[in-house]
Amino acid sequence: MHFRDRTDAGRQLAELVAALELADPVVLGLPRGGIPVAAPVAAALAAPLDVFIVRKVGAPGRPELGVGAVAEGLAEPVVNDVAQHLHLSDDDVRRLAVTAEEELARQVSAYRGDRPRTAVTGRDVILVDDGLATGVTAEAGLRALRAASPRSLHFAAPVCASESLHRISGLADHVVSVLVSDTLRSVGEWYDDFTQTTDAEVLRLLAGSLRPDR
Repeated sequence: MHFRDRTDAGRQLAELVAALELADPVVLGLPRGGIPVAAPVAAALAAPLDVFIVRKVGAPGRPELGVGAVAEGLAEPVVNDVAQHLHLSDDDVRRLAVTAEEELARQVSAYRGDRPRTAVTGRDVILVDDGLATGVTAEAGLRALRAASPRSLHFAAPVCASESLHRISGLADHVVSVLVSDTLRSVGEWYDDFTQTTDAEVLRLLAGSLRPDR
């Protein structure tokens, strides 16, 4: 099974998230690719949509290989097993995180401007991405959001690697996925169209959705 694109994936995911029957939902997408998935979920729930920004920390000389992640509201990077396998200390990851933190700040400015981060305390929060591969960005996002004391916290993605889903399941009240794969190599292989989402598309989807009300 393949998804046509992120919008198609979001519509299918929305049916499963709606079954949770959340009382006061707010949908947060991980930019950039999580926003086109999150928009149909927010629409189905009649819930506000906003970004929640998390950035992967790349390995030395291999930026595509995540050794950790930084997130809004987290004082320290989340470090994964890859960092240990590469014999990177926490201090090493902090130094590598500088670039990720700079991109995080850029995205906060680009997508939210002067608007404050959406309040999630006491609300039912759904964090959405276009897929779950290593799970390090999802873990960082969930840890940051849990610290803000939501009433409930959920992670949703159209396709998840089974091992990563199991690893983050203790961080969320529910992990919702259309497909779970034991052999997931890349998220993009599950999409017919996995064109990179642009900043302009993120802003268009946010502008066309219900705005956070508090």
